[in-house]
Amino acid sequence: MNKQALIVQGGWDGHQPAEVAELLAGVLRGEGFEVKVSDTLDSFKDAALMASLDLIVPIWTMGTIEQEQLKPLLETVQAGCGLAGCHGGMSDAFRQEVDYQYMVGGQWVAHPGNDGVRYDVEMVDADDPLTSGIGTIEVASEKYYMHVDPAINVHAITRFGETEMPVVWTKGWGAGRVYHCTLGHQANIVEMPQVLELMRRGMLWAAEGKQASREAAAGTAQEETR
Repeated sequence: MNKQALIVQGGWDGHQPAEVAELLAGVLRGEGFEVKVSDTLDSFKDAALMASLDLIVPIWTMGTIEQEQLKPLLETVQAGCGLAGCHGGMSDAFRQEVDYQYMVGGQWVAHPGNDGVRYDVEMVDADDPLTSGIGTIEVASEKYYMHVDPAINVHAITRFGETEMPVVWTKGWGAGRVYHCTLGHQANIVEMPQVLELMRRGMLWAAEGKQASREAAAGTAQEETR
């Protein structure tokens, strides 16, 4: 059975959520996923849908989310579903919801110089399967200063003076895998070959978590019956 993904897009139009959703849906379909693209946060209230998912990709900038929408999202990822996304809709969403930020692992707070800043994004480990072969990415876009969870695993950085600022990170949320790339102000940044490849790898990695957690649980159960 093909893996199942849900992309929920909306919020501020300036981040081009529909265009970014189309790009990422195309990547996932190319990897054999069945993808549902939704323009309502009420999708998170669909228990049958949420239980079927291997991956959720939020592309929803700012806005508000009701507790009856947020709670099943948090619980679904905690149970093993992957969560993956980029700046325009994952780390600048639901600014009042600290539980959401806790799950994501970081929150945008500033982009000094606004759009068009030229900067480099450096990979932390050349042998990391999430970043190997990507190389330094030269970007002309917004440069994001983030508040981040100190427990995240950092895979790529940019620099604010002597400060190394995470750009790509992973973390766990219960049994779920969370992947985030802060690049992605608009579709033209997401579709850069290096950025799109980072997103492809990150989404696939996050989506593998559900099966991995099941296998781990099955192994634990076998050990306990011996």
